[in-house]
Amino acid sequence: MRVPVTYLFVPADRPERFAKALASGADRVILDLEDAVRPEAKAAARDAIRAADLDWTRVVVRVNPASSAHWEEDLDTVAACGAAAVMVPKAERAADLAEARERAGDGAVLLPQVETARGLEAVDELLTAPGVNRLVFGHLDFALDLGAATDWEALLLARQLLVWRSRLAGRDAPVDSVTPELDEDAVRSDAKRAARLGFGGKLLIHPRQVAPTAAVFSPGEDDVLWARRVIAAVDGGSRGAVALDGRMIDKPVEDAARRILARANTE
Repeated sequence: MRVPVTYLFVPADRPERFAKALASGADRVILDLEDAVRPEAKAAARDAIRAADLDWTRVVVRVNPASSAHWEEDLDTVAACGAAAVMVPKAERAADLAEARERAGDGAVLLPQVETARGLEAVDELLTAPGVNRLVFGHLDFALDLGAATDWEALLLARQLLVWRSRLAGRDAPVDSVTPELDEDAVRSDAKRAARLGFGGKLLIHPRQVAPTAAVFSPGEDDVLWARRVIAAVDGGSRGAVALDGRMIDKPVEDAARRILARANTE
C-alpha cells in the first residue's frame, strides 16, 4: 500500500469544503478541530464531522491537545465517525496517545504532532506508542515554543532528529509542516527541502498545494525505470553481486530501488 504523501487541512466547522478537499487529489484530508476552529465553534465543528457522509478511509481528524477541555469530546467524535487516523497536536506523552487510541478505537492510526521542545525530547516514546506509524512536524508552534525563527536553518536539527529517530524506530518517514504561502513555487521549494532531508510527506493548507507537493515526493519516470531495471537484474542474477550499466548492484542499491517502486506504488 502506498504511504500517504499529501495531507490537506480543512476547518472542521466548514463542512461545505469537505467534499471539495477529498476531490483535490490529496492522499488524506485533515478535518481540523484545533487551530482552524474558534473556541465557540468547537461543538458545532464536532457535530459537522459526525453528520458528514465521507470516505472515512481517507480522513484524519486533528483533535485538540490532551491538555484542552475539548480532548475527550473530540476523541469521542473520532470514534463515532470512524476516521482513518487521529492527529494529536502538541504530543508529549505516550500516555496521552494511549488514551487517544482507547477512546477513538484500537483500529485508529495515531499521528503525533511534534510542536514543542518536550515533544521532541519524547520522540522515541511517541514513536513506540501503539498505533503510531509516523510523526508530524509542526514548525510554527515549535519555533514559538523555543522562541526561535521559523526558517529552515533555525529548525534544521529538529527536522533531522525526527527523520533519524523515525528510521531507527522502523516507522514511516515523518510528515513535514505547512507552507503558509499559497504560491506554488514556495510549497514546491519547501517540499524539495523536506524530501532531501528524508521526510515522506507534507501538510498542506490549500488544494492548489497538492499537485506540486505530490510531484516532488513521487518518483519520476526515469527513477521508476531505473528501479525496475535494478530489480530485474537482481532477480535474474546469481547470488553474488550483479552489475548494471557498469555499476555494481549491492544491497543498498537494491533497497533504494525497491523503495522507489514502493513510493510509486508499482512493481
